[in-house]
Amino acid sequence: MARKRRQKIGEILIDQKSITKDQLNAAMEAAKGTTKRVGEVLQEQGVCDEKTIIKAMAEQYSLQYIALDGKEGEDTPDMELIPKDVIQKHSVLPLSKDGSKLKLIIHDPLNLELLDLLRFRLNCEIEPVLSTKSAIQAFIGGGGKDGGTESMFGDSSLVTDSVDVTVDRSVDTSVDTSIDVDSEQAPIVKLVTRLITEAVRNGSSDIHVEPMEDRVMLRYRIDGICHIRDNLPKRMQSAILARLKLMAGVNISERRIPQDGRIKMTVDNDQIDFRVSVCPAYHGESIVLRILRPESVRIGLKNLGFEQENLDRFNRLIRRPNGILLVTGPTGSGKTTTLYSALDVLNRPDRKIITAEDPVEYSFTGINQCQIRESIGLTFSAILRAMLRQAPNIILIGEIRDREVADIAIQAALTGHLVFSTLHTNDAPSAITRLIDMGVKPYLVASSIQAIMAQRLIRMLCSNCKKHDKSPDKKFLKLIGITNRESSRTILSG
Repeated sequence: MARKRRQKIGEILIDQKSITKDQLNAAMEAAKGTTKRVGEVLQEQGVCDEKTIIKAMAEQYSLQYIALDGKEGEDTPDMELIPKDVIQKHSVLPLSKDGSKLKLIIHDPLNLELLDLLRFRLNCEIEPVLSTKSAIQAFIGGGGKDGGTESMFGDSSLVTDSVDVTVDRSVDTSVDTSIDVDSEQAPIVKLVTRLITEAVRNGSSDIHVEPMEDRVMLRYRIDGICHIRDNLPKRMQSAILARLKLMAGVNISERRIPQDGRIKMTVDNDQIDFRVSVCPAYHGESIVLRILRPESVRIGLKNLGFEQENLDRFNRLIRRPNGILLVTGPTGSGKTTTLYSALDVLNRPDRKIITAEDPVEYSFTGINQCQIRESIGLTFSAILRAMLRQAPNIILIGEIRDREVADIAIQAALTGHLVFSTLHTNDAPSAITRLIDMGVKPYLVASSIQAIMAQRLIRMLCSNCKKHDKSPDKKFLKLIGITNRESSRTILSG
């Protein structure tokens, strides 16, 4: 009897009506010449989400799928079945064990090397069960519980099992000898590595290490909100700060002036960049690590939250041959992510793209990225002048800060270049006023600016926590443009 042919993932998704044939063909074309799978490309293009792809893979390989959303009737992972370091290192979850057979939740059934490694390490036969990588990591980060920040961190302190209590109690001593040793067992090394790893797994955007009068406060920013993770002993301040500065490549002995650095670190097999800012404060240097995830700027324009009409308009604007496209908004609102997403669309072999950034946050293949270094005279204006001699098609300026940079950007736009940049204003119309206040002539602003976009970062409702509000506040409904009639219709249909 002939063996039944296994369906390809694209065929399954078409059968499920999750994608069309044209979308599949486009994804297959984009995957050619790369190591990416069709499913990954479909996710990047915003055609399918992670959950849809994993469900299709479960059907493709006849494997069980589990959502890990805590709903009744769903098996719950038992974290005690295998060592915790295996769970965290490989992003896997043990579900149940029957004799020598272990049910293990994984996110990639094609990683046969990992399955062989786990069989050898755990000394048992593995029955794979599929779930999304994000759901697995969220469950691990939450310690196996549902809920918000409290369940992420629990009541455990980072210090308890990580740091030797014999760290010198004097605040002003230079540094603990453990910060410059290679051994991963050094107490301060273990502590810093653990807090960085934990922050990444919990989806943090920033890590704040802030010396106070009697303690060192550690906070993670998650979904735009700062959460206190731990209060570290004051005696460890010097060693922790020195270790972070050492990793960032900045001067450990300099404590009087601000410094900037970078850290590259592998977390769960992903290469993560950290932008480090050191700022002198009253009780000691405050250090902030900005977590830069490469995939966060490659999520695709479709996943940025544009309405379809605005997305179509934005796509037309970024394909214009010249002019300036400005993105405005407060710090941390995603301006850089929007512009990088646009560059990712335009990054083709027939176009030359140059960027001037302070600092270079994400590295892109095929784009010439220049780092501003004020200390040696490598300013925005100096780089921009050099850029124009490089015959680029597209220029990205990290931020228009003064008249000199604005003038060069406008001249570039008027001489046939497409210029992307950001401006710190509260709304789009204010950008014109801001440029004129800098000293740019109004007629030059009018002739060079193609579009100005203002954006904000909004928090999303948790899919597990959201509830239907049957009596919403009329003031808020009015603010978002929903009439009483529309509200009543929604409540009745709900």
